[in-house]
Amino acid sequence: MKKITRNTKAKAEILKFIIEANRAVSHTDIQKSLGGICDRVTIYRVLERLTDEKSVHRIVNVDGVINYAPCHSCSSHHTHNHVHFSCITCKELSCLENNEISLSLPEGYFFKEAFLTVSGICKNCSSHG
Repeated sequence: MKKITRNTKAKAEILKFIIEANRAVSHTDIQKSLGGICDRVTIYRVLERLTDEKSVHRIVNVDGVINYAPCHSCSSHHTHNHVHFSCITCKELSCLENNEISLSLPEGYFFKEAFLTVSGICKNCSSHG
């Protein structure tokens, strides 16, 4: 049975904010942007739904905070096992799409997803200084 996708104002606004942000955003960033149209629990539920629908993916920053970024080049084999970069100057978190993570695991272990975040200074900040 196919899962029914609910489109709500909160879902539309959250997805729009994530897409237009041009960077990975946290739950707090999203909540501030919404101007009170929904509570924090609704935001968590919408983010889970958007993740399940493969519209966004999770990124864990170097502080352990989960951020969200839009899915861009997803094929039928949906994966986001690429390196993420966290700038120590501007605090932006970005996907480095062409750096896929691969692991060789022992027999009986099955790989689902990996979170690899590298910290340093991004190209925008390094060009300013």
